Amino acid sequence: MRAEPTDTPGRAEQAEPQDTPARTGRAGPRDTPARAIETVFRMEAPRIIAAVARVVKDVGIAEELAQDALVAALEQWPRDGVPDNPGAWLTATAKHRAVDLVRRRERYARKLAEMGRDLETAAPQGPPDEPAEPDDIDDDLLRLVFTACHPVLSAEARVALTLRLLGGLTTAEIARACLVPEATAAQRIVRAKRTLAAKGVAFEVPYGPDREARLGSVLEVIYLIFNEGYAATAGDDWLRPALCEDALRLARVLAELMPQEAEVHGLAALLELQASRSAARTGPSGEPVLLGDQNRSRWNRLLIRRGYAALARAEAVSTGGPGPYVLQAAIAACHAHAHTYEETDWTRIATLYGLLAARTPSPVVELNRAVAVSMAEGPGPALALVDALAAEPALRGYHLLPSVRGDLLARLGRAAEAREEFERAASLTRNERERELLSARAARCADPAPE
Repeated sequence: MRAEPTDTPGRAEQAEPQDTPARTGRAGPRDTPARAIETVFRMEAPRIIAAVARVVKDVGIAEELAQDALVAALEQWPRDGVPDNPGAWLTATAKHRAVDLVRRRERYARKLAEMGRDLETAAPQGPPDEPAEPDDIDDDLLRLVFTACHPVLSAEARVALTLRLLGGLTTAEIARACLVPEATAAQRIVRAKRTLAAKGVAFEVPYGPDREARLGSVLEVIYLIFNEGYAATAGDDWLRPALCEDALRLARVLAELMPQEAEVHGLAALLELQASRSAARTGPSGEPVLLGDQNRSRWNRLLIRRGYAALARAEAVSTGGPGPYVLQAAIAACHAHAHTYEETDWTRIATLYGLLAARTPSPVVELNRAVAVSMAEGPGPALALVDALAAEPALRGYHLLPSVRGDLLARLGRAAEAREEFERAASLTRNERERELLSARAARCADPAPE
């Protein structure tokens, strides 16, 4: 979770399978059969890829076979009509082609034997209207989540692959989301798939001691995606709503698949509560609106209720002390409970940040705690906490450190020093909207009189 003054939470080697027109906008009129087929495919693609990956044990091949199923649907459905269960048709078609592929390739002979007679008898001879084992599809989807977010991949690769396989984004969309050239995004995805294959990463849900560490990687990826949408690291836009929506959808799916994991519900609660503020976080021209200046009547009450419910589920299934995502969700809930900025329970928020710092020590968490302390106890005690963080290597070049310090100095009446800090923060940020905000705050400090 990033510091509160800016109201933010904590931040091709070969051709890829062709992006579907539904994501690229190349389709024809909205009411054409092709557009309807592509819409169904976009919704069902993660489950199809997950089901096929269990057969071929390779997410790259699984994605290609899912695309083959889409092509088959585009050829057959306009002629024969849309099946009663189009998702099951696509899944069965892709799995049938996967079985054919396994049979054709000698290097998959051993894997085919391990699948045994069940695979032979279950292999569909034609697309059925209903999935034979709907629960298995969910299990497969969970396997896909853990595979795409495997720690053997870099954080950048995990994000790109997750957006591709589970978010359904095109390579161009991933490039825009990650602020990299399209070729770089394609390379990340291709290399991630190759790394998973080369390392022999099992397509499975981990259990035992490995599960907690692996789950942490999954939650981190979803959180990173949301953060980049909630407060863009660079570029001209302050918010990227599509990324927030993708992360929120992934968090909800994961919560359904892992109902006994408190931290999963904690992450879902955190994202619901943070997303509830989105409409109030920008002004008419897209400029950032800080937490204290937001019109809280624009906060989405439905998302707040969903956040409360997810937090309650997290607390109900918790078997120990609250984890970091549950604690951050509790902090977000404090803000949601307050009808005005002045009613915020900053003392409780500072206490929760203290618990979070003890659970997951981090200079960024300490910076957030300092902000809460400044509101609960005054800017003086908080400035001492911030100054103690000045030498932290992790905060070198982090624009929110001078931003927070500038805010505290301004509140203490030290306008000239505050202006210097805001100017430094503006020089460090790569987001144009945030730079404008910080520069404006620096300009307001020209008058040496206390704010």
